[in-house]
Amino acid sequence: MARRMPPPQLMALPLRLCPPPVERRLLERALNHLLAELIADGEFDYLAGRRLAVEIEDMDLRWVVTAGDKRLQTVSGRESADASIRGRALEFLLLIARLEDPDTLFFQRRLEVTGDTAIGLTTRNLLDRLPIEALPLPLRIALNRAGRFGQRIRQQQSVVPSDRQPDSPAA
Repeated sequence: MARRMPPPQLMALPLRLCPPPVERRLLERALNHLLAELIADGEFDYLAGRRLAVEIEDMDLRWVVTAGDKRLQTVSGRESADASIRGRALEFLLLIARLEDPDTLFFQRRLEVTGDTAIGLTTRNLLDRLPIEALPLPLRIALNRAGRFGQRIRQQQSVVPSDRQPDSPAA
């Protein structure tokens, strides 16, 4: 089934076709709802007046997030950012589903932080501390299943098909 999945860029088409103001409003609502406790505790205050971009390269998606008035806000994805976290959709999925260690993703350069790395790493550490139990159960189940599917995709990508084995040396 993983081999029949459409490419990530095609899967992102509905998001890319969504009007930017609607997309930003939906993203803000989701972030502020899911991270409400951390926001209320002032954990995202370091983003006040600063911008963090999240870029999903293989889906051609980019969001820019900032903080203000005790909430997270989004600005146009075309805006400049003080820091960026960039990677493929699969890497973000495994990170969010907690099926891959964040340090591993960064040290293996499967996720990359550019710009003000303090912003990117502070955000990563903050989200890593978020107890997965704080997420609604249906979301946890969906993330787990999607993450396990992502692991199978990665395994299939790393296996060389038998009909493409390297040629044996001539005798």
